[in-house]
Amino acid sequence: MKAFVLRSYGPPAALQLVDVDRPEPGPGEVLVRVRATSVQPFDWHLMRGEPYVARVMPGGPGLRKPQINILGADVAGEVEAVGKDVTEFAPGDEVFAMSKQGGFGEYVRVRAAELAPKPRNLSFEEAAAVPLAANTALVAVRDRGGVKPGQKVLINGASGGVGTFAVQLAKAFGAHVTGVCSSRNVDLVRSLGADEVVDYTKEDFTRLGRRFELVVDNASSRRASAYRRVLKPQGVHVLVGGPGGRWLQPAGRMFATLAAGLFLPHKVALADVIACTAEENRRNLVTLTRLIEDGQVNPVIDRQYPFEEIPAAVRYQEEGRAPGKVVVTVSA
Repeated sequence: MKAFVLRSYGPPAALQLVDVDRPEPGPGEVLVRVRATSVQPFDWHLMRGEPYVARVMPGGPGLRKPQINILGADVAGEVEAVGKDVTEFAPGDEVFAMSKQGGFGEYVRVRAAELAPKPRNLSFEEAAAVPLAANTALVAVRDRGGVKPGQKVLINGASGGVGTFAVQLAKAFGAHVTGVCSSRNVDLVRSLGADEVVDYTKEDFTRLGRRFELVVDNASSRRASAYRRVLKPQGVHVLVGGPGGRWLQPAGRMFATLAAGLFLPHKVALADVIACTAEENRRNLVTLTRLIEDGQVNPVIDRQYPFEEIPAAVRYQEEGRAPGKVVVTVSA
């Protein structure tokens, strides 16, 4: 099969299209023919091995060279073959998963425990936009944020991959949603159901004069203390991500905010789906599928690339200005 292989850390040009052996499913595993994947910060952080501090952390990308050679955390495709003891899937089934690796290849071996049936009303490209970003948004809004009907929720970074899902999920759970984004994305965020939209180029969202039960922070653009002005005393500040850096960021700012939370009246929590179990992620995909098929949540796709242009797709996503998701058609 063909795959983009990463043998050393570097820029998108480090991804080399080569022929590799097609994997075979072992016990409890499924071989998926990848129809589409998506590109996200998780992929290019692994590609560059940044922030450097992550390389020495348990479960990190590897100190001197990458431990994951075929990137692509999101997968949507068809079951090609199943391994021993797999009874819930059969060849031809349309599926999707947050596999954490392998989407940048024509086939990927996935544990059956992390695979779910693809939403019936989505194309493969649309389905590939869902797993990691929507799962993260669900964990942030529902699990870490504990959102309840009637609460006021602020989504900082509402036009990004996670943010576009977070706005829709908060609305689906009955919240009053305020989205924060740049001028060019105001109409998009409003179209997703946000009750109010704040243009951060014109207004400081921490000085609105209003308080929220929940802030989902995809941008980490303010100091931890600034959130005292927008959160109620028993509110929750959920950290998702922020601008990257070579040495510490966004991890440094996020851990500093978690530490500062020990001295703040509101709660500070981290939404990290990479640390969740395969079973948890699969249950979340089933929940997301129900919401998608009910028409309450829809993926937002900014750009779509062919398989051969994965390095260009990564380069574009790495710029950090994509509204919604960047997806790749792997095989027709």
